[in-house]
Amino acid sequence: MIQRYTRPEMGRIWETENKFKKWLAVEIAACEAWAELGEIPKEALENIKKKAGFDVSRIDEIEKTVRHDVIAFLTSVSEKVGPESRYIHKGLTSSDILDTALALLMREASEIIIKDIHALMAVLKTQAYRYKDTIQMGRSHGVHAEPTTFGLKFALWYEDMKRNLQRMERAKEIISIGKLSGAVGTFSNIPPFVEEYVCKRLGLQPEPVATQVVQRDRHAEYMTTLAIVAASIEKIATEIRHLQRTEVLEAEEPFTEGQKGSSAMPHKRNPVGCENLSGLSRVVRANALSALEDVALWHERDISHSSVERIIIPDSTIMIDYMLVRLIGILDGLHVYPERMLENINMSHGLYVSQRILLALTEKGMTREEAYQLVQRTAMQSWKEGRDFKELLLKDAAITQYLSTAEIEGLFDLRYYLKESAYIFNRVFGD
Repeated sequence: MIQRYTRPEMGRIWETENKFKKWLAVEIAACEAWAELGEIPKEALENIKKKAGFDVSRIDEIEKTVRHDVIAFLTSVSEKVGPESRYIHKGLTSSDILDTALALLMREASEIIIKDIHALMAVLKTQAYRYKDTIQMGRSHGVHAEPTTFGLKFALWYEDMKRNLQRMERAKEIISIGKLSGAVGTFSNIPPFVEEYVCKRLGLQPEPVATQVVQRDRHAEYMTTLAIVAASIEKIATEIRHLQRTEVLEAEEPFTEGQKGSSAMPHKRNPVGCENLSGLSRVVRANALSALEDVALWHERDISHSSVERIIIPDSTIMIDYMLVRLIGILDGLHVYPERMLENINMSHGLYVSQRILLALTEKGMTREEAYQLVQRTAMQSWKEGRDFKELLLKDAAITQYLSTAEIEGLFDLRYYLKESAYIFNRVFGD
């Protein structure tokens, strides 16, 4: 059972050294393309590929003077390559490197998130089948409605995550775009072949038409997808938080040995994991709004988006990875109390059968309006006086003239509410 976020893979993607590795991969691929065109001597290319490297501390030192990260990077690389470095960055602008490398980083992050979603779906499916026939009161507006099953909640969440998986796969495709078309996207000093070569080499698609940058609606779609995933996580977390309330207590997130819930009250077992997920989902959604604000830039480009992306993209992918892993641990170790679910069903005195009584009366010839008024009157009496709904129905001559004792008794069979569970499960899981 995963209880803690212990995987460093996502964080490593966004480390400075990995970012520069991606920049260098783009630059070298561009040199290869130029060499294919005969614009860089083969010997020079081999020397570039052999010697090209960088020093992060040196880049930081240079940037203090030049105040331009790509120039600082290129200077560090040129110091290692020597005279042949004059061929590096030929015909390119900084955003050619930045945006193409960012696509590689976002794609890597997507692959981790997609794996996380698959892992979560596996847990959801297991729990759905485990609790497939576990009766639980369904609630609308927080009020008892009709019985459902706890397994159907997991099936619902599985279907939610199935859609999120499709969204993430699409988002990964949307941002897997490279751009090496020069200062304003017109290929003024670089032929389209270079872009096509580099993108193919790196597993990307060329941006069909660009300015100085890849268009930021792509990144906005990626970030809004993360926001929807976060909202789905909060949806599950909120339900568990409700079910863990003392007055409900039908399910409870794991509480490990030695864990403490309150500095003042030793008895407390709080849903801190789910509360944490609810809080983080707000941050991811807020970051998506920032991404939407980045879509509109001045003319062919300004850099108002740049500072935003340096924060929201790494932070949001790291948070979503963390949230999915933590939710897997919570659901895998969830404490479930079926006996309490039955107790809670009985709290509303059998009123959950009201629709069945209504329909049974109409089937016997009563108008829907008359049946509704009659059942509601009896239901309100049951609730107000705390009396058993079935008992009141059996004593009501206006009802018993239409329904026999055996018919009324039969309408209270809880198994009735399970009759189509298999059908729903088949639609969700297909097995």
